[in-house]
Amino acid sequence: MTIIPDMLAVDIAAPGGPDMLVPRRLPLPPVGVADILIRVAAAGVNGPDLAQRRGHYDPPPGASPLPGLEVAGEVAGFGAGVSGFVPGQRVMALTNGGGYAEYVAVPAGQVLPMPAGWNFAEAAALPETWFTITQALVLRAGLEPGMVVLIHGGSGGIGGAAIQICAIIGAKPIAVVSDDSKGRYCLSLGAMAYIVRDREDIAARVRELSGGRGADRVVDIIGGAMAAVNVAAAAPGGHIVQISALEGGKAPVPLREIMFKGLTLSGSTLRPQSSAVKAEIAAYIGAHFLAALAAPGWPRPQITSFALEAARAAHEMMESRSHRGKLILLTAFGAGETGT
Repeated sequence: MTIIPDMLAVDIAAPGGPDMLVPRRLPLPPVGVADILIRVAAAGVNGPDLAQRRGHYDPPPGASPLPGLEVAGEVAGFGAGVSGFVPGQRVMALTNGGGYAEYVAVPAGQVLPMPAGWNFAEAAALPETWFTITQALVLRAGLEPGMVVLIHGGSGGIGGAAIQICAIIGAKPIAVVSDDSKGRYCLSLGAMAYIVRDREDIAARVRELSGGRGADRVVDIIGGAMAAVNVAAAAPGGHIVQISALEGGKAPVPLREIMFKGLTLSGSTLRPQSSAVKAEIAAYIGAHFLAALAAPGWPRPQITSFALEAARAAHEMMESRSHRGKLILLTAFGAGETGT
C-alpha cells in the first residue's frame, strides 16, 4: 500500500464557530509501537467535536489536536508491538483525536474489524457512540434484559446507538424525539415506542408504557430542566446516565424524590479515559455486539455525508439539530467507495 508523504486534514484555526474549521496539508501522524495507522475513508461527526471547536473540550495529553473521534478505513501500517492486523484490512476505530484527516494513528486496542457487509460511512458512524453507550449504560449502569430505557435524542447518533444496544441485550427502549418522522426512524432501529418531546408529558407517557413503573434506565443528552423530568420518569431504583448537557449544565433537581426512589445519577465522559479502559470497551463490543451488527437485515444508521473539506457544513447541520442518524465526512478514498 502506498502512503502519501502528507495528508489533507481539517484543523481548528481558533476557538469559535464552524468557520474556524480549515482544511490544511499536514504531515502524517507519528505511529507509536502500539499504534495502527489507518487510511481514513470516513470520519464521524459528534457533539464533542463541536465542543472542541468552541474551545470547551481540550484533547487529553498526547492526543492529536485535530478534531475527530471515530473513523473507518484500511490498515496502512502499524507499530512493532501490534499483532492480529494486516495491511489493507477494513477497520473502524475510536480515536483520541485526529479523525478529520486522510490518515490517523490509533492505539491498537481501540481498533475493531468492520461489521461484515457494512460500508465505510456506516462503520464510521459506530465507534464514538457505541463506545460511549457501552461504557455508560451497559458496563456502568448495568443494563439488563427486560429493563425499560428512556432515551433522549433518540434519532441522533447517541440515541440510535442506545436503542440498538438495548435491542441486542433485550431491553425495551423508548425514544424521545422532536417530531413523528424522527420517531418512526427510532422505531426502525428497534425502539418499542417514541414520545414527541413538546407534545406529550414525558414522565406520564413513560409510566403508561411501563405499566406504571417508570424507566429503569434513562439516557440523557439534554440536561437543564430535563433533569427533573428524568427523575419523575425514573422507576424506583432507576439509574439516570448523563451523556451530555445540550440545554444547560446546571439544573435544579428534586433531591427528596431522588432519595425516595433510591435513584442513581452518573455522568460519562469517554475521551479522557485511558487507552486500557477504551480497549476493554472495544473488547466488550467485539465479543457481544459485532455479530448482531453483521446479521442480515440489521438496521444501519441513516447517513448524511459531506466531503472532508466541507466539515464546516457538517458542523452547521449538527448545530441545527435537524438531522437524523449520523453525519459523516468522506475523504477522497472513502467517496470512491460510496460513489459520492
